[in-house]
Amino acid sequence: MTKLSVNINKIATLRNSRGGDLPNVVQFAKDVQRFGAEGVTIHPRPDERHIRYQDAYDLKPEVYTEYNIEGNPIKKFMDMVLEIKPTQVTLVPDADDAITSNAGWDTIAHKDFLIDIIAECKRNNIRTSIFVDPDLKMVEGAKATGTDRIELYTEAFAHQFSLGNTQAVKPYTDCAILAERLGLGLNAGHDLSLDNIKFFKDNIPGLLEVSIGHALISESLYLGIENVVNMYLNKLK
Repeated sequence: MTKLSVNINKIATLRNSRGGDLPNVVQFAKDVQRFGAEGVTIHPRPDERHIRYQDAYDLKPEVYTEYNIEGNPIKKFMDMVLEIKPTQVTLVPDADDAITSNAGWDTIAHKDFLIDIIAECKRNNIRTSIFVDPDLKMVEGAKATGTDRIELYTEAFAHQFSLGNTQAVKPYTDCAILAERLGLGLNAGHDLSLDNIKFFKDNIPGLLEVSIGHALISESLYLGIENVVNMYLNKLK
């Protein structure tokens, strides 16, 4: 069964829009775990426009499933990760002004940089994953960095699938097969939803984990958080 990690960034966005503490991100993390989610994901950015660095510390004692912290490995981010020691760190090459993650690593051009960052995480017993596009060369390059896993960037699949193009999953299937052959664990995320998650999971061998936030929170406005979490869990069986 593929694990579901709930990205709670959008809960922090809603909280920050009013300047108070409603909704409370720690309580939300506790709730989604109680409803069955197997992990909690956050992605703090330098401007802290949604998840704040303090949230990362506050969540640490409350996430008893898998704690996944995503982000660009700038010094402030890495200092935080090495202090908190989450279950997994997912390295994402997003720019400071990016609305959301919009590209994977060039694992060849940034090989030496990634090797150093990943080695430091491993010395601290933190599982590593790096965000990559569905490109066989980037998957091969990821292997050379020493990472434990890769996370396939699924926006292109989600967009094409919404247009009826089911063949858009093929590059992801090919990358999954290669990752398995190379001994890399496989995660995926970005724009996955109740509409496309079962098809994606059924076509991706060895898929260990999906990280879903925006769609899950949006769907929950209509269907309820507990119900939506369990709908995802059923589709991921």
